Amino acid sequence: MGRRRMEPEHTINEMIRARTVRVVGDGINPGVYTIDAALKIARDAGVDLVEIASNVDPPVCRVVDYRKFLYDQKKKQKEIKAKTAKVVVKEIRFGPHTDEHDFNFKKNHAESFLQHGAKVRAFVFFRGRTILFKEQGEVLLLKFAQALEEVGKVEQLPTMDGKRMSIILSPKKK
Repeated sequence: MGRRRMEPEHTINEMIRARTVRVVGDGINPGVYTIDAALKIARDAGVDLVEIASNVDPPVCRVVDYRKFLYDQKKKQKEIKAKTAKVVVKEIRFGPHTDEHDFNFKKNHAESFLQHGAKVRAFVFFRGRTILFKEQGEVLLLKFAQALEEVGKVEQLPTMDGKRMSIILSPKKK
């Protein structure tokens, strides 16, 4: 099986269809040139003519080594991706009749999660006939949110979905 040739992402060299182009690049006198003159400038420099902005009149082309240009673009994309924050959501489960000690234990865990920058989804799971205690579950979640108001803020108030009533807390900015 032969090596598959990929189509270039940008229009380069002879593939550029515009009659005149605005040429930019390192060590090049920027300006508007005919396509033949721009290609000659690129050839003399031993690099490619790459169309970087085709939706303007005249299109903007850069005189650059195409492989190096692609490498730099991928490197920039990686940096942008690395800088984006990854949101972690930790879940804490309650029952409608959770007692004070269990409540405090889970509250302390949620507090540490919020301090480390994670979101917390606390939910009350209703099994069987405990679905009758919806109000108790809502009170429990609101009490939970109030206990954590110093480190987190409510992103979503208690909502019922199926047999679960949940609330979402996000960390407060420092």
